[in-house]
Amino acid sequence: MTEQEQINYNRIAKAIDYIRSNFKKQPSLNDIAENVHLSPYHFQRLFTDWAGVSPKKFMQFISIKYAKQLLKDKQASLFDVAYQTGFSGTSRLHDLFINIEGMTPGEFKNGGENLSINYSFAESPFGNIIVASTKKGICYMAFFEDKRDALLKLKNDFPKASYNQVVDITQQNALFIFQNDWSKLNQIKLHLNGTPFQLKVWETLLKIPMGNLSTYGSIAKEIGSPKASRAIGTAIGNNPVAFIIPCHRVIKSTGDIGGYMWGHTRKSAIIGWEAAKIKK
Repeated sequence: MTEQEQINYNRIAKAIDYIRSNFKKQPSLNDIAENVHLSPYHFQRLFTDWAGVSPKKFMQFISIKYAKQLLKDKQASLFDVAYQTGFSGTSRLHDLFINIEGMTPGEFKNGGENLSINYSFAESPFGNIIVASTKKGICYMAFFEDKRDALLKLKNDFPKASYNQVVDITQQNALFIFQNDWSKLNQIKLHLNGTPFQLKVWETLLKIPMGNLSTYGSIAKEIGSPKASRAIGTAIGNNPVAFIIPCHRVIKSTGDIGGYMWGHTRKSAIIGWEAAKIKK
């Protein structure tokens, strides 16, 4: 991001954090704008350019009342509509065609010494990300604040792999997921290291349509382990591919958004942004 883009993103993040913490009071546009040190006019324009909706509308999308209603309306058919299109018109999101291939013990043996990993840094509506791929698919994607720390975290997962800072077609296909025109989105493949249980949980997360929410308990029931909500939470917390595997769409049954590896504010931002996209 440019310096100005980073400043604007930080303002948006601060505004979302303020909205998330104060939505029960229904703060006014002036209140939110003052919190990020902008005039109401400039804040409204900046926020709408980012989210596609007004701050007031966005506030509705991240409220517990909205989340509860969404869970109530969609729970019965949540997995029945899995992989269905979520957008209309030219921005229509077709089936994601995301396939998960688990790494074999040999591929991950001794810290991934047999793996060759390409990685690159990119921008998204929710901050900078690092994305990494093997010849079989995306193996890692994460939001970050510092490039050096981001690369260290990747290398901690695969300490003996060979690394190349290269943007390949696999990464490019994956990054199309952040664009409004997803007609260019080709098949995305994931190449992940995880236990059979983790892979099953991650595959189930992929079935949650954009703009919808699920709960830890619902995921547990879907995979046939209704008493495994805590284990589900642990598997979700170990998700190695941000956004593509949409762990951000899993919230508490109370309507509270719950935890997120990359921060509560970012999770609220993604949930609200996706809701705004499908409500257009």
